[in-house]
Amino acid sequence: MHSDDKNSAVTIYNAAIDAVAGYNATYRAVAAFEDFQPDQIIAVGKAASGMCAGALAALDNDCPALLVTKYDHTDQTMWDAHNVTVIESAHPVPDQNSLDAGQTMLSTVSQMPSGSRLLLLVSGGASALSEALPDDVSLADWQQLTDQMLAAGYNIGQINTRRKETSLLKDGKLLAGFKGADVRVLAISDVEGDDISVIGSGTGSIKRCPSPASVALIGTNQVAREAAANKAIELGYRVIENTENLYDDVEILSSYIGQQLLNAEPGVYIFGGEPTVKLPENPGNGGRNQALALGIAEHIAGRDDILVLVAGTDGSDGPTDAAGGIVDGSTAKDMHAVRDALKRADAGTYLREQEAIFITGPTNTNVMDVLIAIIR
Repeated sequence: MHSDDKNSAVTIYNAAIDAVAGYNATYRAVAAFEDFQPDQIIAVGKAASGMCAGALAALDNDCPALLVTKYDHTDQTMWDAHNVTVIESAHPVPDQNSLDAGQTMLSTVSQMPSGSRLLLLVSGGASALSEALPDDVSLADWQQLTDQMLAAGYNIGQINTRRKETSLLKDGKLLAGFKGADVRVLAISDVEGDDISVIGSGTGSIKRCPSPASVALIGTNQVAREAAANKAIELGYRVIENTENLYDDVEILSSYIGQQLLNAEPGVYIFGGEPTVKLPENPGNGGRNQALALGIAEHIAGRDDILVLVAGTDGSDGPTDAAGGIVDGSTAKDMHAVRDALKRADAGTYLREQEAIFITGPTNTNVMDVLIAIIR
């Protein structure tokens, strides 16, 4: 593989992230507001820290804010000079802090007085990071159900549908208690179709809100992929395909994409979406993007003209510190070890050994996953 292609793939990925970064997207949206000055901000999701910072930077006043995000996805010191309450909680399986966050969100909304205005910022991850459960459902019950759905390979839409059935917060129930004058919802989508009733299991849905309310999508997978394509062209590559098609089990996608790339003409291929993966008992280290990257590496083994980067746009892939993997024809050196790693859901361990792991840290956005393939 050409020595510049790995750097180019990372540059293209970074361009995609910059286009939908929570700070950038929210700053632009809030700065464009006319006749709307919020009295309270609630930001929830993996991109909440960046979204909250972008909103505050665009506002004239230091509006009080409640920020709910994943552990290690914000820096408390950056909020010391602002009126921001921070709650960090668990993802993808909720914990007690998730319940504390959900209750705080419900209380904050219901206690806002008449005439007040709420700015609600929602991004992917909100479903696990904030929750309110009925008395007959324990946290342990909810954690077990979440684990089971994840292990069975449920996609985010299926998981969120189940969550909405039980939650006292989701499916528009958060805003049902709002008694103020106006709500603006800004959302970064991590779901196929970009439906606000699905993002965060409908945390930002306005269907039950008794007051005037509006929703605007400020970041999507399509926006990220278009930015990636523009950067690829800027770098001198020809973009052959740009499609949102990563909606299947990683094993099926690995085979389909691997075969496509083997027979493809030179250029850049950009795919987006959110694959699923079925986990064995006692899975190893990795996530869906690492599994997809390694699965594709198996199919392109021996080729010296193909490089593939697969990564979550949120910078986290499963319960790991990696965003995904970056592989080429030399990655799958030992086919027995590769197939064993995939079978045990331990792709991350193999990729680290081959120095093919891709780590970004939190990106303050979440618009599902992207795959960038470069063929010489």
